Amino acid sequence: MKRFNTIGVLTSGGDAPGMNCAVRAITRRALANGLKVKGIIGGYSGLIKNEVIDLDARAVSNIENLGGTILLTDRCDEFKTEEGMQAAIETCKKNNIDAIVAIGGDGTFRGATDLSLRGIPTIGVTGSIDNDITATDYTVGFDTAMNTALEAIDKLRDTCQSHARCNVVEVMGRDCGEIALKSGIASGAVAIAIPEVPFDEDAAIERILKAKNAGKRSMLVVVSEGVFNAEGKPYGEDLKKIIQDKTGIETKFARLAHIVRGGSPTLRDRLTASEMGSYAVDLLLDGKSDCIVAEVDGRIVSFDIKFALTVDKMYKKKLKEGALDGFTPEQIGTMEEICAFRASEIKRLYDIHLSLCE
Repeated sequence: MKRFNTIGVLTSGGDAPGMNCAVRAITRRALANGLKVKGIIGGYSGLIKNEVIDLDARAVSNIENLGGTILLTDRCDEFKTEEGMQAAIETCKKNNIDAIVAIGGDGTFRGATDLSLRGIPTIGVTGSIDNDITATDYTVGFDTAMNTALEAIDKLRDTCQSHARCNVVEVMGRDCGEIALKSGIASGAVAIAIPEVPFDEDAAIERILKAKNAGKRSMLVVVSEGVFNAEGKPYGEDLKKIIQDKTGIETKFARLAHIVRGGSPTLRDRLTASEMGSYAVDLLLDGKSDCIVAEVDGRIVSFDIKFALTVDKMYKKKLKEGALDGFTPEQIGTMEEICAFRASEIKRLYDIHLSLCE
């Protein structure tokens, strides 16, 4: 088993509340095991540019309540090239970094597996507000994002009630509509549109009219940014116009956008990030690499990165020719089970939403 002296930690891709808790946990777990820790500033870009700092216990004090990431982040196309990869490896050598923990989503994990293949053991920690990593039940940042969305939707309800209006609210979630689905149910939305379930526009209009005729003054419709019209453009603004034209109800449109990414993380995200960060260090100390840390049935577990990325593509129907080559029939069966369970849970919750709208 390789003995580590120094590990690097970075955050990459979209920021998510709770990332700082993961950075804190990784740093302190590593220090407790006699390791040194280097913080890489700006994700994989910082690894290429040698933007590295020392992290000690004090450097990560009092960061658990902060949104965003103190290590900053970036989306780095250069890291996808061999030249960029070799520059990153050179940075590791200059700073005596023996292994890396990378916090982020699927793009982060692709970079992590590339490092692992080139001799830098790397573990990925799932951080994404959308909960869009299929292999894990939960991603760090999701609970905070839902609560941020819910708070904004509740405030829009107030003014809708005062003016007898409808408000179509678009929330983040490109490939995964869980923020829209769960915040929509929690806020009593009369209609929810998500990528995973075909949206019945006529039925939604009928429910809105029925509610209006029954004396309801405020209407809320929650739409995921991953729902598009026939031209491939975001559907929310179209739906706002359709509702107003077909019901006569004054209808407004609100795009919450990146406000959903920010804010102090909830207890759920702080705790999960702390558990995942600690587990990531333990995996490295156990000689593991090329893994992601996930949560399944309330337990913190790990998956091979290639497995996790492949099951994600399977669920999102983005598998390419030969993508399943090298996997055993048992592994493919497990992927199919994960995808089926995820889809069934989305359908179950969506059916609950529809039943509560009657």
